[in-house]
Amino acid sequence: MLSKLQPMRLSTLIICAAISTSFAAQPEVVPTPTVPAAAAEAGKDVVHQLNNAFAKVFEIVAPSVVIIEITKKNDGNEGSAFDELFFQGPPDENNPQRNPGNFQPIQSEGSGFIVRPDGYIFTNFHVVEAADKVEVKLKDGREFPAKIVGTDEKTDIAVIKIDAKDLPVVQLGDSDAVRVGQFAFAIGAPFKLDYTFTYGVVSGKGRSKLFATGAYSISDYLQTDASINPGNSGGPLCDIDGKVIGMNALINGLNRGLGFAIPINMAKEIGNELIAGHKIVRPWLGIRIESLGDDPSIRELFKGVEKGVVVRTIESDAPASKSDLRPFDVITNVDGTPVSTDSQLQHEILKKKIGQNVELTVWRKGQTMKIPIKTGELPTEIARVSNQPIQPGQPKPEDVGKFGLQVQDLTREIAERLHLDVQQGVIVTGVDDNSLAAQQGIQREDIITEVDGKPVNNVAGFREALTKTDPKRGVLLYLDRKGGKTFAVLKAGG
Repeated sequence: MLSKLQPMRLSTLIICAAISTSFAAQPEVVPTPTVPAAAAEAGKDVVHQLNNAFAKVFEIVAPSVVIIEITKKNDGNEGSAFDELFFQGPPDENNPQRNPGNFQPIQSEGSGFIVRPDGYIFTNFHVVEAADKVEVKLKDGREFPAKIVGTDEKTDIAVIKIDAKDLPVVQLGDSDAVRVGQFAFAIGAPFKLDYTFTYGVVSGKGRSKLFATGAYSISDYLQTDASINPGNSGGPLCDIDGKVIGMNALINGLNRGLGFAIPINMAKEIGNELIAGHKIVRPWLGIRIESLGDDPSIRELFKGVEKGVVVRTIESDAPASKSDLRPFDVITNVDGTPVSTDSQLQHEILKKKIGQNVELTVWRKGQTMKIPIKTGELPTEIARVSNQPIQPGQPKPEDVGKFGLQVQDLTREIAERLHLDVQQGVIVTGVDDNSLAAQQGIQREDIITEVDGKPVNNVAGFREALTKTDPKRGVLLYLDRKGGKTFAVLKAGG
């Protein structure tokens, strides 16, 4: 057996040796780099330059950023829907302003940035709102008491001042020139982590109607995905050159990459007025509006007009109430300038002076007309009158079909007791829950004055007018509400 195996071993060795000799004869394979060395080094240089540019932004801006500590009374009413959207954290034991059982003084923290070397600082109105005590901490560790110079609630801008000199100030950029996609940097104190620096890009411009403001939203916010959280409020949003392009103002939920900043051009304009001691006043017409098409259920009632702004409500004693403008009108131009959205219309009016005559081009039921209105001053608050119950002893209300309405004749006694200016129509005495009328916002004590543009004087006339309408197309009701005027459309299947 052994003698027979020997030749096999020898041949095996010879074969292996041959293979080894064959491999040894091959030249050594050297992997070729996918990126040339010179290019790789150049790439590293670009990264290093970007790294240095980012760090430089922080080094330039941070000394001018301040941490603002607020102390105010706790009346137990904290935690409104407004606060939910602004920089308030989720309720927990570390967030006393959201603890309804804790009536200890509320302490909160926000941010701001120095705009003048003598101590003037821009921040948000909601940061210092109702503050009893304001303390400011600088990057170099110094702390100062601060006083509130002025505030503008409608733009959420405030100016505070500390008693100091030769302070480092930020460079203000031009928010109108900002481009979507450019780098954006935020500096502030999220969750009390002072001087946190985050970066992202400008995700959008001209964002409006982000929260309820009584139908009056002035700021067109910059949107960014730079991480901003509770405590960043009032801090700067900067560009790659370290110039401030916005004031961080609100977030839509935590960790969603949806942050919004007030454009610095607006903050600068309002801030300078506040520093000069001027009252912020704005023109208004006193109308509540929506873009044509925002409510698809009534779009077919506006056949003949493609673009414009629908007048939903005319406020009581407002400039528009003294004009020929009516609810359901569609405004297409302001002094010859076309407007197709509610934001465009509002911005055109904001350009005017208080007391200035404005000519509106209006579409009304197929007709185009010019309506002059003199602007008034936007009040701090628009008056609201609570409904008073109809007293017993009046005629019994009548139910109106399937609309969920109860109405009765408007008598002189009712008009006098409720201090109503309108003298004819039917008064709504009840609205069924979840009814079509309730869905359309009709309220008790609304006065129905017209049906599809035709006046009604009593319940019998109201019922007759309803029989001549097409509920599938929609029944247009004109309403007088405590001196204001509005409309509702009752549509079958709505």
